[in-house]
Amino acid sequence: MQAQTQPRAALRFRVLPSTAYTPRLPFVVLRNRWPARVWCTAAENGGFLGEQKQLQMPHKKAYPFDEIEPRWQRFWEENNTFRTPEVVDTSTPKCYILDMFPYPSGAGLHVGHPLGYTATDILSRYKRMKGFNVLHPMGWDAFGLPAEQYAIETGTHPRITTKQNIKRFRSQLKSLGFSYDWDRELSTTEPEYYKWTQWIFLQLFKKGLAYQAEIPVNWCPALGTVLANEEVINGVSERGGHPVVRRPMRQWILKITAYADRLLEDLDDLDWPESIKEMQRNWIGRSEGAELEFHVVDSEGCDLGLEISVYTTRPDTIFGVTFLVVAPEYLFLSSLASEAQHDIVFQFVFLFFIFVNAISDGFFGKKVLSEVEQYREVALRKSDLERTDLQKEKTGVFSGSYAMNPANGEAIPIWVADYVLGSYGTGAIMAVPAHDSRDHEFALKYDIPIVRVVIGTDKNHHNREPYVDDGIMVNSSNSSSGLDINGLSCKDAAAKVINWLEITGYGKKKVNYKLRDWLFARQRYWGEPFPVIYLDDSGEVVPLPEKELPVVLPELDDFNPTGTGEPPLAKATSWVNTADPISGRPARRETNTMPQWAGSCWYYLRFMDPKNSKALVDKDKERYWGPVDIYVGGAEHSVLHLLYARFWHKLLYDIGVVSSKEPFKCLINQGLILGEVEYTALRDPQGNLVSADSTVIRDNYYQEKVPAEKVSKVGDFYVIKDDPSIRLIARAYKMSKSRGNVINPDDVVSEYGADSLRLYEMFMGPLRDSKTWSTGGIEGVHRFLARIWRLIVGPNLSDGSYSDGSVATDDEPSLDQLRALHRCIAKVTEEIEETRLNTGISAMMEFINAAYKWDDQPKSILEPFVLLLSPFAPHMAEELWFRLGHQESLAYEQFPEAQNEFLKDSSIVLPVQINGKTRGTIIVDESCPEDDAFRLATQDKKLSKYLLGKTIKRKIYVPGRILNVILDQQKVSQ
Repeated sequence: MQAQTQPRAALRFRVLPSTAYTPRLPFVVLRNRWPARVWCTAAENGGFLGEQKQLQMPHKKAYPFDEIEPRWQRFWEENNTFRTPEVVDTSTPKCYILDMFPYPSGAGLHVGHPLGYTATDILSRYKRMKGFNVLHPMGWDAFGLPAEQYAIETGTHPRITTKQNIKRFRSQLKSLGFSYDWDRELSTTEPEYYKWTQWIFLQLFKKGLAYQAEIPVNWCPALGTVLANEEVINGVSERGGHPVVRRPMRQWILKITAYADRLLEDLDDLDWPESIKEMQRNWIGRSEGAELEFHVVDSEGCDLGLEISVYTTRPDTIFGVTFLVVAPEYLFLSSLASEAQHDIVFQFVFLFFIFVNAISDGFFGKKVLSEVEQYREVALRKSDLERTDLQKEKTGVFSGSYAMNPANGEAIPIWVADYVLGSYGTGAIMAVPAHDSRDHEFALKYDIPIVRVVIGTDKNHHNREPYVDDGIMVNSSNSSSGLDINGLSCKDAAAKVINWLEITGYGKKKVNYKLRDWLFARQRYWGEPFPVIYLDDSGEVVPLPEKELPVVLPELDDFNPTGTGEPPLAKATSWVNTADPISGRPARRETNTMPQWAGSCWYYLRFMDPKNSKALVDKDKERYWGPVDIYVGGAEHSVLHLLYARFWHKLLYDIGVVSSKEPFKCLINQGLILGEVEYTALRDPQGNLVSADSTVIRDNYYQEKVPAEKVSKVGDFYVIKDDPSIRLIARAYKMSKSRGNVINPDDVVSEYGADSLRLYEMFMGPLRDSKTWSTGGIEGVHRFLARIWRLIVGPNLSDGSYSDGSVATDDEPSLDQLRALHRCIAKVTEEIEETRLNTGISAMMEFINAAYKWDDQPKSILEPFVLLLSPFAPHMAEELWFRLGHQESLAYEQFPEAQNEFLKDSSIVLPVQINGKTRGTIIVDESCPEDDAFRLATQDKKLSKYLLGKTIKRKIYVPGRILNVILDQQKVSQ
């Protein structure tokens, strides 16, 4: 990256990091109030932008993690410690714990990724120790556009890139000590796997749930593929920022809408976050209303033989319909514009005879058609999100045609507007501007009549604003149509209108969904081939016999888009041209491939039986292991992945492949780990520092990043150490290469060890919350682990090494020690069960603090604690377990159970008297014997001065009430 030229006074005033000149690099700060560019040095930014930030924090190694962790990772791998047998005792309870399938990107992991993986590993280790059969596998959702784009740029085959990326991801995950069953590892790119993805597609096809249709799609010429709506942002592709246009294309579609009701109803039985369930409900978007037919007429009211169907949830407002709106991609739009052309010609013939007729035919009619086509072309370049943005100014064009309102017989204009989507409902709406904010805005702009048909009880409602609530119907009667709903409530009016529509044939009651059928094809190479062919002589689509699976991707050297819309697979002519295996007739293969979602829809089933070549999954194994008990992943997958997986699962349930209605019983969404807090100072155009709380901040102020060591906190604010009057902007951002704030977990493991990283990520805060990374925080957790190590192993020797074994004794534990242990057991057990892992760690910290006050460390106390620690810090726990005299791994040892007798708090405050006068109190157990009570009194700082060196004449002890020490007064006086 080249150094930038000097912007304003940024280089002239370089007072914060150093007085020496250093070229600066732009550092973008996403803050609406100060949009100016930030300038900082590469050194300040932790390296060039786009690199992962390197940890530069040398510290003294607190315990030998660099010896312990590799040793136990080798042990687990060599002994298949976490391998789940193919045949298990099905009378034993099971727990299937699964991470969402990761995509193995070339960038590898950053410290945010292990958050969910660590949580599932803790739960898996805990459940094994509780006696469960645990299935905890890992695999790769490895098809997709990034690998194909890299292949286009470098010429490297996606398979090679994918394998390299998987190798790196696997190595990083193993370095963190995760207890995955690697014998069950899967990749969606392997033919043995996608054979069954293709098999599921064939079942969808047989059930009529996979079909082809000519639909407008988001076509990205640069990427050479169709993109889902979610992959288009502000008219460009999410990946690469390439322009996206709408164009019709024949596509494979999956009929997910056939399962809409079941997808909605079965949400109620799931142990999922309510917010996620609500997002799915909104995405499915079930509503009840009516479908109405509006007849297209000319300006004189003559029927032109066309009908426009609209869906509405408010049939009660039919008398308030003053115009219709069709989407720019409406199927019959050209017919509407053509009818307008003929109607205008007729009017001009009547008015101006033959001469003006020629002009109108050559200009005016064509002008209407031209305006509509131009508007349509512009609108189709926009994404659905842009078009439906409520803040966007409404635009439209008159189609030139009219429709008859069936309730009152009036001719109303038909407009074309991009706030109506062709993919929702029928692609047309009835506009009621008096009672809908979008329609109201549109009507005001284009001077369209507004008729109020609902009034509320709120007398203060402004008549110029749309009234959108329920109320009483007015202006809603027509003798010609026979419909009168005046005076009715909205609910009763809607029911009466639907009944009238069905009697007159103008419409019917209907249930509608926002959910659209699933676009299931991509114009790319790196994806699953479709298991269908097209007969040359008829074009008929023929599904391949199951014995022909898998249809394997052919080898290609050129992965570039064809530029014509044909996928790259079209270049593999010897593969494309084939024959029907049943009839022998010439045929062509499908050259589209399946979307990346396909392979991730069902991988949880294959993990149950990964090497089965005869079936997708063995029925007995599925019946035992299914459904997934705990599924952990990011909230960004809350709709599409989860909805698609649920759809496929229900199909498999219907055909008898699976025994449960839902794939994932419990869902947990882990939060984000944000980068370290960044501190930014503001400068005015003259280079003077300006406090961030100043009321005179302007857009021409620019920003400068301040190193953390030059920042201090005063109250609730961060300021410059050398000038506390200058407050700074303090903010943590999502980790990204573009910000240069990515922390590589490999660096953390090298500096602090995997157990420190695991423990810190769990200790940062609740699993479901977003947290901010802090290097100081991981140092604190590292010191905690070192304290555990020294408590059990002892201090290091003079040469820095440690003695073999431990300092544990065979002494009987005291009551205090047993209570401390069992309280810790109870707390840690409860917090793991409730996935409050941060507070479970806090309980262990409290135990260690108490243990350091003991005179000895009984083995019977330390061993259960090591077992408590093992799900969180497994490497250290294994080593300590070995040093405590055990030869086998602790992975399947019984998890400690708290004993109620040690959980009761029977401590009391015991008054202590000296010669009958109260001199202080001590904390004792209510059953504390006299000798222990006296010993505690002599150890008390306040009481000891009365007792030490004195002659005791006698002691009066009433358990739970008082201790009175009688001194020998004669010897005291001497």
